[in-house]
Amino acid sequence: MSTEHSTEKRILMAMRKTLARVVRDLTPHATATSYPLTEGTVEDIKKCFDLIAARERELMQAAGVENQDRPHFIDEERTTNVVKISGLKKQDGV
Repeated sequence: MSTEHSTEKRILMAMRKTLARVVRDLTPHATATSYPLTEGTVEDIKKCFDLIAARERELMQAAGVENQDRPHFIDEERTTNVVKISGLKKQDGV
């Protein structure tokens, strides 16, 4: 990946993380009765997240990287089996 794309990737990551922190900081606690952001602002924030994600996908495709990460539900059946390395024994002569 070129340094230009690397810089852009770092900028996008910083923007996404900062925007997420702002939203987290502004989200009221369970006892609060009002939300400080208007519906329009919430929609604009969602659009920003969508644009950031779309550009990140474009950069990955341009670099020839295929993203296999997908969100999973906690009750979704697992398709992998995790094996602990600590449970493996060393074979003689290997």
